[in-house]
Amino acid sequence: MSDVLDRFERDGYAVFREVIDPELVREAAGHVEWLQHRHPDLRPEQLGHTLLRDDPFWLRLISDDRLLDIAETFVGPDIALFASHYISKPPYSGQPVLWHQDAAFWPLEPMRVVTLWLAVDHSTPQNGCVRLIPGSHRGGIEAMRANTAVDNVLGEEIAVEIDESAAVDMVLTPGDVEVHHPNIVHGSNANASPRRRCGLTIRYIPTSTRITADEQPYPSAFHLRGDPGVNTYQPWPTFDPARHYRFAGAKVGRG
Repeated sequence: MSDVLDRFERDGYAVFREVIDPELVREAAGHVEWLQHRHPDLRPEQLGHTLLRDDPFWLRLISDDRLLDIAETFVGPDIALFASHYISKPPYSGQPVLWHQDAAFWPLEPMRVVTLWLAVDHSTPQNGCVRLIPGSHRGGIEAMRANTAVDNVLGEEIAVEIDESAAVDMVLTPGDVEVHHPNIVHGSNANASPRRRCGLTIRYIPTSTRITADEQPYPSAFHLRGDPGVNTYQPWPTFDPARHYRFAGAKVGRG
């Protein structure tokens, strides 16, 4: 993995192919549809971390050992979940994510965290794939400014000009994982294609990183591997077929 870490240090991102099997990816796609039906008041780009604490399938997915093994490469063996978020861009109307750095938003001290972006659908330039500026993680954290001139996921954008000619498109197939640094400048265009573009962001922290938000435990703070460290965590939800998304291996009374 030393070559992966060297590239990550240089570029601020890495790509892992065929991490998750097609059966689990299909369950994730069904989970997105279930969430949209359950939360019709939310846009599909906004299926965020506050929904996670009572969702056994979501926890099953983000705690998959194949994902945790990748996360361990970047944050070490003691791992917790900070947050997770489906960004599902519907055909023809999926909103863009304007240029930003994740570290500008997050209540973490220190800012040791890594994002795994799991492709649920094919992700292409046509349907609004993630775009990254390689090496931009080596600079500082820039201010953000409001931008409501165009409908977009964050309602904000980085307050400096970005050379978009330097951007790299993250072209992914379902089950692939893209990993990026919290400081890297990234975004994505609107989906003007006939194909949905859905990805699941998963923000893993070493358990030595403190979540400093006022709400404790944080809604999506879960201990996943190793020593629990400095945070308090949500209890693992108990599966109830009357309330939860059904998935392979789910057992009544267990997460």
